[in-house]
Amino acid sequence: MKKILVFCICIIALNACTQYSSDYKKAKSENDSLKLELKKSEAEMNEMLSILNAIEEDIQSIREAEDFLTVQKDSELTGTRRQQIRNNMSLITETLKKNKQQLAELQEKLNKSSVQSTALQKTINRLTNDINEKSKLIIKLQSELTQREEQIKDLSTKVEGLSDDIKILEDINIIQNEKIDNQDKTINTVYYCFGTKKELKEQNILSGGGLFTKSKALQGDFNKEYFITIDKRSVREIPLYSSKAKIRTNHPEGSYKFLKDEDGHLILEIDNVNKFWSLSSYLVIEVG
Repeated sequence: MKKILVFCICIIALNACTQYSSDYKKAKSENDSLKLELKKSEAEMNEMLSILNAIEEDIQSIREAEDFLTVQKDSELTGTRRQQIRNNMSLITETLKKNKQQLAELQEKLNKSSVQSTALQKTINRLTNDINEKSKLIIKLQSELTQREEQIKDLSTKVEGLSDDIKILEDINIIQNEKIDNQDKTINTVYYCFGTKKELKEQNILSGGGLFTKSKALQGDFNKEYFITIDKRSVREIPLYSSKAKIRTNHPEGSYKFLKDEDGHLILEIDNVNKFWSLSSYLVIEVG
């Protein structure tokens, strides 16, 4: 009887151990599964946080670039600066596009993930709104820059037009000045010659004259090439290389005088230029 009782107790104990072993394995399996799920959730959370941190850094960089663009667009826009602004805008646009795609993928992961985080969802929403606002601002800045470039283009066209007008006016002014100079030279051009009576007659500069008549100057077809051309404004003295001289053309008295050099040769000195040349632009001097 005692043996039967012991046997029964052993059977009961064995059944209890078996039942305990089965429950233990089940609990352990569930615990291991939970641990794996936790690790998976932690990995997903870490990945999401890593992406969010990267996006946060990009947005901070965009803020700094945005401040630069806002200042630059209001300053003088040279060709190099405009290109630099456009390059920065292009870089910001690409970064925003990348961040927007990352947030969309992150939202999809969060929806499928076992991780349920209100704070994470709020962060995604906030960053999405930031990116949308930044995108609008970049579009606005691009529009303003385009307008500025159009204004600069219009101004450049006007400046080119003005430059052409100025060039035309300068050309006209040059032509007018040349014309005035030529007229001025013509007005102030005079001619003189000197020679013996015989020499002057040979050139038909002096003609006529006899026992009771005086020869006359510049009558008929005389040789103009015998005369020296001068500007009356610049010539005040004419050396005659002779000790005797007399003027044969009509020039007012008191507007000139004869002086002698160290060799005793006469020099015609014109005291009043305008008065001297007022009656004739040709001067004939008989020497010897």
